[in-house]
Parts: sequence; C-alpha cells; structure tokens
Amino acid sequence: MRLPLIEKYRAASFSEIKGQDLAIQDIRDFFESFPKKRAIILNGAVGTGKTSMVLALAKEYDLELFELNASDLRNKSSLEAVLKPSTQQSSLFQKGKLILMDEADGITGSDRGGVSELIRLIAETQFPIVITANDIWQKKFSPLRQKCKIINLKELDESVIREILYGVIDKEGKKLSQETFDLIVKKSQGDARAALNDLELALNLGEGEFINELSEREKRDDIFNVLKNVFQAPTDLGIVRAYDSVHMDLNEISLWIEENIPLEYKGEALVKAYDALSKADIFKGRIYRQQHWRFLVYQN
Repeated sequence: MRLPLIEKYRAASFSEIKGQDLAIQDIRDFFESFPKKRAIILNGAVGTGKTSMVLALAKEYDLELFELNASDLRNKSSLEAVLKPSTQQSSLFQKGKLILMDEADGITGSDRGGVSELIRLIAETQFPIVITANDIWQKKFSPLRQKCKIINLKELDESVIREILYGVIDKEGKKLSQETFDLIVKKSQGDARAALNDLELALNLGEGEFINELSEREKRDDIFNVLKNVFQAPTDLGIVRAYDSVHMDLNEISLWIEENIPLEYKGEALVKAYDALSKADIFKGRIYRQQHWRFLVYQN
C-alpha cells in the first residue's frame, strides 16, 4: 500500500525537524529533567510538527510510546479507564516510556471532568506525558496550563516549507514548475502537512488539473464562509452583498444556498428562509415553489 507523503517523509529524528530548534531543546530539557515537570504541552497550529517531535523524542531516547488521541477520551471515565493504567504500568519491553496525549482540544472541560481527570493523572504519573494542542489558550484549559510547561511551536517560514518540499521532490525523482511550487508554498501558510498534501495532489493529478482543483477549493471555502455569515445574520435584503466576494455565477450560488438552507433551518424557519431567498433581487429568475418548500419542511 502506498504511503501518503506526509507519512512517508515524516521526520524520524530531531535533526530532520525543520524550523523548531528552540522547541526541540525545550522538549529535550523536559525529558531529561523529569519528574521536575511531569507533563508539557506542545501548542501550535496544524502542520508545525507537534506529533513528529514526540515521535522523534521517543526514537532518540529509545522509549516505548503510548499514544492516545484525546478525541477518543472526552470525559473522566474514559480517561481513567485508558490513560490511568498507562501512567502507572512499566514498559512491556523493559525500557523507558513516554505518553502522548494527542489533539487535546477534544477533551471536555469541567462539565464532564475530562480536564480535571487529566490533571489528577499528571500528578500521579510515573512517566513523562506530552500533550499536543492547536489552541491551549481556551478557557477550559486554564487549570491544565498551570500544571504543565507550555512549549509554543511557531508557524513555519516559507523558506522552511520550501526546504521540506524540495527534499521530497528530489527523493521522489519528480519535477514541478516553479509557478506551481510557489503556489503550493504560498497556500500552505506555514502548514507543512498542507504543503505536502498539495504537493502529492499536484504530482498525482498533473499541474493543470491541480490548479483547477485549487480554484474549486477556494470557491468552496469562500461560499462556506459566506453562507455561515449569511445564515447567522439578521434577515436583510442587503445581505446579498456578502456574495460579491464569491467567484461564482448567481445560479451556482443559489444552488449552494438551496442545498444548505435545510441543514441550517427546520420547520417554519425553513419556510421563512426560502421566502426570503425568493424575494432577493439577486436570485430573481430562478423558480421557487411554495409547495416544494413545504415538502422540504415535512421532510426535515
């Protein structure tokens, strides 16, 4: 089975991680001084190398890695059942052990005990715990922040993204025009994962088809953002100006609205939404039938 580029070329050691030298030194210091601090938080945007850094730590120090994804451990009972044994039991392979709690953003707050239980387990753990998060500054994590050292990973510079992509292209024995290469770097916005996914798409589809795919993606992103704003704003015929930034013709915009209105509204609110749509000047010329709206209401 063919591995995606993000896995095939995942950094296997600290020397292969680009642009995060300060964070690497901090995570080394944490491990070597354990249990001075029992847990750290690697905080940073998607694609900055948080998980790769933990995998590199485990490999460099020959540690057994016990990996958990917080989205599967959303409350106190599940944390206690799965994470607690790992914090107390020795490695099966008679070597050091490292616990990774990945994507902590998925843990619940105090309402269901997820964060409070994690704090309790940190206090009792016999092994270092590394927690990764995209945004550890959420209010629910305030108590957790007080118990952990926070290491902030910065977004990668374009020069770092370029270095990563050039290395992969060279290893793959592929070629890419400078224009397409520059576009991938720019679109990544410091996210190495996104850059590698786009590079793989360009190599698989061909550059022409890849450019078309990017254009369609931008249109989808634009219309999603606009619809979100429109659905949440007060009803006003002037709201149609929100569509000025979307590079779609009116028929395409109206189809997007028709398909998404039933997902946003139910019952009588659904009828009112279609009524407002039919009265907007921007969509006159399209045919909307009240019977069709009521059918949608009954189906939803």
